Amino acid sequence: MVIADEVGRLLDRIEVDRALWTDGSMPSTTPLTGEQIAMVQVADAAAIDEALGKAAAAFRAWRNVPAPRRGELVRLLGEELRASKDDLARLVTIEAGKVPSEGAGEVQEMIDICDFAVGLSRQLYGLTIATERPGHRMMEVWHPLGVVGVISAFNFPVAVWAWNAAIALVCGNSVVWKPSEKTPLTALAVQAIFDRAAARFGDAPQGLAQLLIGGPEAGEALVDDRRVALVSATGSTRMGRSVAPRLAARFARAILELGGNNGAIVAPSADLDLALRGVAFGAMGTAGQRCTTTRRLFVHDSIYEGFVARLKAAYGSVAVGNPLESAVLVGPLIDRAAFEMMQQALAAAKAAGGVILGGERIGEGASFYVKPALVEMPGQVGPVLEETFAPILYVMRYYDLDAVMAQHNDVAAGLSSAIFTTDVREAERFLAASDCGIANVNLGTSGAEIGGAFGGEKETGGGRESGSDSWRQYMRRATNTVNYSDALPLAQGVSFDLP
Repeated sequence: MVIADEVGRLLDRIEVDRALWTDGSMPSTTPLTGEQIAMVQVADAAAIDEALGKAAAAFRAWRNVPAPRRGELVRLLGEELRASKDDLARLVTIEAGKVPSEGAGEVQEMIDICDFAVGLSRQLYGLTIATERPGHRMMEVWHPLGVVGVISAFNFPVAVWAWNAAIALVCGNSVVWKPSEKTPLTALAVQAIFDRAAARFGDAPQGLAQLLIGGPEAGEALVDDRRVALVSATGSTRMGRSVAPRLAARFARAILELGGNNGAIVAPSADLDLALRGVAFGAMGTAGQRCTTTRRLFVHDSIYEGFVARLKAAYGSVAVGNPLESAVLVGPLIDRAAFEMMQQALAAAKAAGGVILGGERIGEGASFYVKPALVEMPGQVGPVLEETFAPILYVMRYYDLDAVMAQHNDVAAGLSSAIFTTDVREAERFLAASDCGIANVNLGTSGAEIGGAFGGEKETGGGRESGSDSWRQYMRRATNTVNYSDALPLAQGVSFDLP
């Protein structure tokens, strides 16, 4: 009950209505111990329909608010997140199992995207386009899109909402969020923080940003309801295969952030100290439960033995445990299912000739702590071709950059990639050849900044969130032509003269 008591204190400080997490029907547990820490209320079909109705009405009002004024709401949200950063970060650690620095980093990412969005609210630029017709002006204008549905996963329980919501709100949209069933308490906390910002703002329409706690049926409602113009869904490729055709059937927009079987290359010229740190964090951070986790490592034959020996030493020394009790670097897997999938993958790797270091469970009970696994593989076969959401790093030798790039790209997903090299020609060849949405040089596959567009290709879904010009997905484009002459010339020299 010690963790449950702390959760109660955190939720009270964030001002979450106690009825929402004490009088519900869905249990919330912590992966740190496996114990139940709350009982949350679930939105039924009537509540979901009501929320979508409110969101549609809120959009109609919000779209007419000037964008810089909309940015003021997001600025206030950033302020409220700063005030609650420590409490929300602690809640992320308890509910998602992240070590404290990662929990704090996730909330900081929310603050950063709010800052980005505030600036963006004065930069929703269109174009003036040269026209072939005299006395005419042609321009491109961006308009708010509609209700934006957000479906997020447990591993980034709050940041993914912020990536979408901050941008969607300044673009003039309303937002409805369906979080993972595994992390409802952090979502309730974020909703309370947003509600405080909205109260300070003063005239935000009711239902502008709402939360739907529930199972798959809540997500399905966002996908299937015609009032939802865009759905940003983060999860497995399997989930994406279900969501994409249903959205396409009603011509809705989709931002899909799905699987990532991410590869990294350690070249002969690499700074091996830097590469060791980059690979270790990429493979073991968040207990291997990031979509950008490093899962495949290609090491040049000339440095293979020495580098892998150092990597094994790092794996043997990394601290695994309850992040509330000690300064650990690797926390728990989210649940039993994640542990079982990890063990199945390791068994398949062993059957395919892999030599395994680590992977054992630490302790017993209802929580699942494991030693990160390093698996030396004879080639890219079997489970190496699939993403397992756990701390497994498959290590392979390579001899030629062109050949290893073909191997690197020969997987279904295309999210993140990295090379460690001090050879500029090698680095540029890698950047040109990687088929991933993210390609890094001399840093790992994890740890993207909010300023760049985040997302990947192939079975990663093709979506882009966060920075750069990702805002365009949350708006609709109109090409406008104004005739300020007294003639009516037609484009392409077409003649249509009435008698």
